Amino acid sequence: MAAYVIAQLEVVDPAAYAEYGKAVTATIEAHGGRFLARGGAVEVFEGDFVPKRVVVIEFPDADAMRRWYRSPEYAPLVAMRKRAARGSLYMVAGV
Repeated sequence: MAAYVIAQLEVVDPAAYAEYGKAVTATIEAHGGRFLARGGAVEVFEGDFVPKRVVVIEFPDADAMRRWYRSPEYAPLVAMRKRAARGSLYMVAGV
């Protein structure tokens, strides 16, 4: 069953986040993942929360997603992302 990473972020250092963006794709693809949404326009239909940037990444399953997040290739990028943006990153299991 597919698993999805959802990130809701506010970029605080655009230059550093751009570097992160250049490097992260290869780590995602190496674990079978692919971007479904990557910072496109957000339209809120209900509620008051308006995310600045939303990213959705699909992985074949939760184990693949966990291997990516915990991989040695992604580890330095986690630190880079945390310096460049603040927000939440979580996994949702597909149906």
